[in-house]
Amino acid sequence: MNLSFEQLKSMVVFAQVVEQGNLTAAAKHIGLSRAVVSYHIKKLETQLGVKLLNRSTRSIALTEAGSEYYQSCRIIAEQATMANQQIENLKNEPEGLLKITCPVNVGLQMVVPALNDFRRLYPKIDLDVMLSDEVVNIMQEGIDLAIRGAPLADSGLQASKLSTLPTCLCGSPEYFKKNGRPLTPTDLEQHTWIIYKLTSGAIELSKGNRSYSVAVKGSISTNNAAARTAFIEGGHGLGRIPLYDAWPKVQAGLLEIVLDDYQLKDIDIYGVFPPGSASSKKLRLLIDFLKDYFIKIERQNLG
Repeated sequence: MNLSFEQLKSMVVFAQVVEQGNLTAAAKHIGLSRAVVSYHIKKLETQLGVKLLNRSTRSIALTEAGSEYYQSCRIIAEQATMANQQIENLKNEPEGLLKITCPVNVGLQMVVPALNDFRRLYPKIDLDVMLSDEVVNIMQEGIDLAIRGAPLADSGLQASKLSTLPTCLCGSPEYFKKNGRPLTPTDLEQHTWIIYKLTSGAIELSKGNRSYSVAVKGSISTNNAAARTAFIEGGHGLGRIPLYDAWPKVQAGLLEIVLDDYQLKDIDIYGVFPPGSASSKKLRLLIDFLKDYFIKIERQNLG
């Protein structure tokens, strides 16, 4: 069977429907109407003589044939994206849009200042920055780079480690005046904590060959890192926070670090991106820039 231009288009549309999870989201992502997307899927199924999708009012599910066919359609779509990116990379000055998402606090404290400097270097690169503590679906939202504080979970994506951020245990002078300072890991269990809901309910410490796991409890919990730091600064409890967040407040006398002779777990920061974006010049420039910027910030905090 000869492959027509129209069928190629339908194959790309089908790949988007699978990746976006439904026809409506795919239509929005591609810039077509839902009716046109549905037309392409039905036409493909008619041409191939097999059912590709089982559709309900809210969701889709791949048939066995659809799952096999999607792999070929995905490769075609990725190759087309890479071809465009190769032309883009030939331009002397990188340009175009980069859509970026990252957690709110690390975004405001580190990523947005970095992007300020990046934009001065590359003024023709447009930025669309989404700050959210929720894990954004990269494929559905058309994200070029997601900055996350966890290893890559989805094998369909790629990741590059941007930085390792040291952490520390902090409290306010007011809190320590009322409750005393912990001198050993076991003392930590007697203190009140600001609970950060996106991490486990235990603090891991080590010193030499000894390791400690301390269960934490408290009457204030939050899913926002900036709110956590604000509650600690307000004297409501202890918390484990990144050094980049703590250090300016320590220098200002608003926070104090305790048990700094013990080792805490670092936070690894990753840049996560779709596999088709790996050859994008502007994305590589941004990832390399962020790595260098984070190194500079870490040196400032430690030195």
